[in-house]
Amino acid sequence: MRETLKDLKERRSVKEYKKEQITDEELMQVLEAGMNAPSGGNRQSAVFIVVQNKEWIDKLCVLNAKIAGAPEGWDVFYGAPTVIVVAASAATPDAVKDGSLAIGNMLNAAYALGLGGRWINRADGMLEDELGKQLLKEAGYEGDYVGVGNVILGYPAGDFPAPIEHKADYYKIIR
Repeated sequence: MRETLKDLKERRSVKEYKKEQITDEELMQVLEAGMNAPSGGNRQSAVFIVVQNKEWIDKLCVLNAKIAGAPEGWDVFYGAPTVIVVAASAATPDAVKDGSLAIGNMLNAAYALGLGGRWINRADGMLEDELGKQLLKEAGYEGDYVGVGNVILGYPAGDFPAPIEHKADYYKIIR
């Protein structure tokens, strides 16, 4: 338990990755953490599309950067060798919440395994684009899905970032 709390406190987002791909065992542990996240009514509306194909990552990176209005050539995935596109059934009332909890679990699991990770936004816009729809189809998902977020994973190229100071009014206790 103490190790879990320590990991939750020390986890930070990583911006620099080695080119080396993570192992299948590490990937499965991260995915299992996502699958074990709470979901509204236990509907398990979230799905994870793991992209380790460099050509696909490059296409998704260009699309995501375009949605962000980023300068041409900006690597929104920071060179991470694994991108997990998290989507959820649009028919589920808690779709974004379910997917968000799964992302949080995956990022915490990644850190516990010594992997770097980061949440990258704009998955909603990505899945509204024809390329995103093609990715869903290629992954075998049919129907209406909403993009929740992207999880990038890899081995950190350096040290994990240092903890940051928290804002003074982060919480209030009413008794």
